[in-house]
Amino acid sequence: MNNLPEGADPHLDPRFCFDFVAYDEDLGPGQRWSTWLSVEPLSRGPEPRPSWVVTSQGALDTDLGVLKTGKEADAVLLERADPHDPAQATLMVAKRYRDSEHRTFQRGAAYTEGRSTKRSRDERALKRKSTWGREVAKYEWAAAEWSALVRCWELGLPVPYPVQIDGTEILMEWIHVEGDDGPATAPRLAQTRPDPGLLAGYYEQLREALFTLVQAGLVHGDLSPYNILAAGSRLVIIDLPQIIDLVGNPAGFEFLLRDCTNVCTWFRSRGLDVDEQDLFGELMAHAF
Repeated sequence: MNNLPEGADPHLDPRFCFDFVAYDEDLGPGQRWSTWLSVEPLSRGPEPRPSWVVTSQGALDTDLGVLKTGKEADAVLLERADPHDPAQATLMVAKRYRDSEHRTFQRGAAYTEGRSTKRSRDERALKRKSTWGREVAKYEWAAAEWSALVRCWELGLPVPYPVQIDGTEILMEWIHVEGDDGPATAPRLAQTRPDPGLLAGYYEQLREALFTLVQAGLVHGDLSPYNILAAGSRLVIIDLPQIIDLVGNPAGFEFLLRDCTNVCTWFRSRGLDVDEQDLFGELMAHAF
């Protein structure tokens, strides 16, 4: 049986012939070739990976617009798609840490207590807040958020799936909701006004997530209704670069109580009778 590609020389051995598609697209504004194979394996998300993750070497990354601008990082909606394989297409969030004097980096000493950099030169530069120190901080915070996302995902916590990290850019799952005009980024919890039943369900989800965190010896450290997304009936926790060790950080319990206060204050403002001291006590019982 002749399995030669159409138009091939009939005298060729079919075992050494194959079909191929040329990827010769011209890159447009805001486009690049997929960086999936450019990063080392440990810089890719944990397995098993969700089926929507695009691994095609021929995929293009296209910036579709800024979702959020912050003092330390920008969040951009990014499409990764193979132009010759419609099944290989997805939308993600690209979080890109920026290099300037950021408020978060400057106040980060309390969060980074107990952490150390690989090189003493970098450690000294961070403490001096020199130009090189700010550059090191940018990479350190990106790496810290990546590690936190991976660990939280593996613990089964409601966080975006971490796709990959490349320098100061983290690609992660886009948390969205379906609207009348198509999918849109899920709103922050602070922007929502859930009915009593949904409100109680949200609190239980968050309570369970906090239990899982403290049982793993972790504290979010900056938890509030502004870094929790409401994807329909599901909550998703975001912004994790400052996650800390509950016991290893001298202020670990203080940060945990502050997280409890932030979330309970918001839930009370929406009509749910909850108390931060009660929640803190429950968490302490689970932590030890």
